[in-house]
Amino acid sequence: MSKTITIEQTASEIRRKPQQEATLIGLGLNKIGRRRTLKDSPQIRGMIAKVAHLVRVVEDKK
Repeated sequence: MSKTITIEQTASEIRRKPQQEATLIGLGLNKIGRRRTLKDSPQIRGMIAKVAHLVRVVEDKK
């Protein structure tokens, strides 16, 4: 089973750079409070790092 990572958007993309807005859309986020569970890969980690001030990584309770 491949590892996954859950991210939640914590801030708005309004008045942000177009690249940051596009990165949020690429992650499947577009509203505050939305969560997505994605496959953990270097590409996804890089996207998260690009918008780290707008999202947070949610710890799974297992």
